[in-house]
Amino acid sequence: MQAIERQADTSDWITLILLVCILLLAIIKMTYPQRFGEFISLLNSGKFMMFKGKENHAFHPFNILMLLVNIGAVSLFLLILLDFFFHIEKEEAVIIYIRIATAYASFVLIKLGIEKIIANVFSLDEKIDYYLFRKLGYRNFISLFVLLAVILLTYSFTPTRTILYGITGFILISNVLSLFIIYRQNQNIISSNLFYFILYLCALEIAPYIILYKLFTNNWD
Repeated sequence: MQAIERQADTSDWITLILLVCILLLAIIKMTYPQRFGEFISLLNSGKFMMFKGKENHAFHPFNILMLLVNIGAVSLFLLILLDFFFHIEKEEAVIIYIRIATAYASFVLIKLGIEKIIANVFSLDEKIDYYLFRKLGYRNFISLFVLLAVILLTYSFTPTRTILYGITGFILISNVLSLFIIYRQNQNIISSNLFYFILYLCALEIAPYIILYKLFTNNWD
């Protein structure tokens, strides 16, 4: 029998990362079944935000594990975007993914850390923890849709400009909508601290993304 040369697929490492994300979800479901069930039902039920949010544990192990899934999925989607628009060499894809994941994780953790420090300085720990819990919860939930999109783009659909713009638009709109929901549900607190809210919004919710966008565009021009 004549030997047939097997062509190694350079996307095997992507499959491994997706499997790790799915494994993490399985571990989360087994470890925190009730919390996970309420989290999955976030669209049609407010139990997760209402009851778990009262605990004010933004850095609960559940949220940390979900954040790992978030980082894995979002970093893969950003890699797909870069590959589509800038044609990344397959040999460099792993290194670039590691850089993206490291940068994204660092950005999220540093931002959360700064918010915690500011909360401590102004004695707003309880309110900020509640806010961070809700914000992290919504963004981790959105990352599940990103994970599904990455799986479909990797194994079922060829990325196109329309599809990628659609997914990106969905992510941006979902994040803005989640912030709007949080702010609307806490409008009494915001109205009594309007100056600090505007300062926070400009310094920690708008400026970091503008800076990140500038750094990104300058590096890829």
